[in-house]
Amino acid sequence: MIEILPQVTTKYSLDYYSTDPIFFAPVSELRYEAKSIVAKLRGRTIWMVNSTAHGGGVAEMLPSVISLMNNLGIRFRWAVIRSDRQEFFRLTKRIHNLIHGDTASGIEMGPEDAKLYEAVNFENAASFKKELKPDDILIIHDPQPLPLGQVLLRELGVTAIWQCHIGLDRHLEATKTAWRFLKPYLDGYHHTIFSASEYIPDYCAYRSTIIHPAIDPLSHKNQELSVSKLTGILCNSGLQAPYEPVVTPNYRNRVTMLTEDGSYVLPNHLGLLFRPIVLQVSRWDRLKGWSPLLEGFVRLKNSVIANNGNNKTQRKQKRIELARLVLAGPDPSAVADDPESMEVLHQIQQQYASLDPKLQRDIAIILLPMKSYKENALIVNALQRCAGIIVQNSLQEGFGLTVTEAMWKRKAVLGTTACGIRRQVRDGIDGLLVSDPENPVEIAEKLGMLLNNSIRCYNMGRSGQRRVYDQFLIFRQMSNYLRLLGKLI
Repeated sequence: MIEILPQVTTKYSLDYYSTDPIFFAPVSELRYEAKSIVAKLRGRTIWMVNSTAHGGGVAEMLPSVISLMNNLGIRFRWAVIRSDRQEFFRLTKRIHNLIHGDTASGIEMGPEDAKLYEAVNFENAASFKKELKPDDILIIHDPQPLPLGQVLLRELGVTAIWQCHIGLDRHLEATKTAWRFLKPYLDGYHHTIFSASEYIPDYCAYRSTIIHPAIDPLSHKNQELSVSKLTGILCNSGLQAPYEPVVTPNYRNRVTMLTEDGSYVLPNHLGLLFRPIVLQVSRWDRLKGWSPLLEGFVRLKNSVIANNGNNKTQRKQKRIELARLVLAGPDPSAVADDPESMEVLHQIQQQYASLDPKLQRDIAIILLPMKSYKENALIVNALQRCAGIIVQNSLQEGFGLTVTEAMWKRKAVLGTTACGIRRQVRDGIDGLLVSDPENPVEIAEKLGMLLNNSIRCYNMGRSGQRRVYDQFLIFRQMSNYLRLLGKLI
C-alpha cells in the first residue's frame, strides 16, 4: 500500500538562500525560470514517487527539492511504495545490478519476475488512485515503482515521467536483459530523465532529458559546522569520547563499530580529530568497491612498514603510519529496499577479521543509525569534514552524491572512472581517478599520492567546490525540472 509522506518543509526558504551572497545569483536565476511556469502548474500536484524514505541518494535529495518547489508556489508531494514481500526488493535489486552490468545475483528475467513486479506495483497503484487528479504529474524514480506510473497514466490520464538515477555507459548482456525487461512498463510514459546520455536505452532516446542530481548546500549533510558543533556531533553520536562537556544530549541511536571479535560497540576513540582520515561513505553494495579499497589501504600500510626508514621525509612516512581508513554505511536493518546489504557487510567483516591486529586498529568499519534523518545527515557531515581524503571506489556509479558532497566541502576525492563519477571529478583537477577500482595496487598508489601532497589536495578541494557551485547545486536541478515541466504541460 502506498505511503503518502507528510508535507516536507526544510529549515531554510528561498528567501533565506537569496540573502546569502554565495547563493544570491543561482536563486535569482531559478526564480526567473519559474515565473512563466508557476501559473501553468497552478491547481496541479507533482508527485515524487520512489521506494524508500530513508537511505540512498534519491531519498536524501527529495526533501529539499519538494520543500523549495513548494516555496516557489508549485505543489509537490512525496509518495513511497510499500510491500512486505522481500522477494520484490530482491527482484528490484537484481534489476539494479543488471543495469550496472553485475550478474552476481543472476541474469535471467522471466514471467514469474514480471508477475511479482506487477503485483506489488498494482497493489500500490490501487491505493494511490484516490489521491490523484487527472491533471496531476507523476515523477517516478528508478525501476522499483515503474509499473505503478504506467497503470495510473492509463487509468487516470495523469502525466507520467520516469527518472532513472542508475545506468552503465556500456552495453552488456546484463544491461540488455534489464532494459528488455523494463521496456513494456515504459510504454505510455510521456518522458524520461537520466543522469547521463550514455545511460539512455535506444527506445527512450526520443523522449529523454539529462538532469544531474544535486545537493542542498544548507542541508544538515552539507551545512558548515563550527568546531564546537562538529565535536558535539562526534560526541553525541559515539564517534568521540567527550573530554569536555558538550551542549547537546547524546543521540538515542548511536554509531557502532566492528571489533576484532565480530561484535559492534561504540567507537569513541577513532582519532577523527587527530589522524589523517581516509573515508568512504556508501550503501553496503558490492558495486561500491569496498573490498578492493580495504585491500588497497592494507597494501599502502604494508608498503610503509616494508620501507621503514627509506622514505624521503619522516613526515610523509608518519602521515601514512597514522592514516586510518573509515568505512561507513547504513545499519542494514534500516534500509528496506536493499536486502543484499547484510550479505555484503558480512563479506567485509570476514575480510577485516583476516587482517593482522595491528592493521585492524587502523581500519574502522562503522554502522550509521538511520532512524533520525537529521542525526544521520549530521553524522555524515561531521565524518566528511574530519576526513582528509574522501573515496568513492565504485565499480559502477549512476552519479554519486557522496562525491558531490565531498567536493562541496573542499575535500580531495579519490574516485573511479565510473561514468557518474567522471562526470563530476576531472582527473588531476578536482581529485584523482582510479582506472580499475578492483586493482588494490592502483588504489594504494593513488591514496599515497594524495596523503603525501597536502598542497595538491587543497587545490583539488578548492577546484571541486567551484565545480559543484557551477553545476551541481539544487537550484540548477530545480531549474532543469521546471524547464521540462514547462515543455510537457
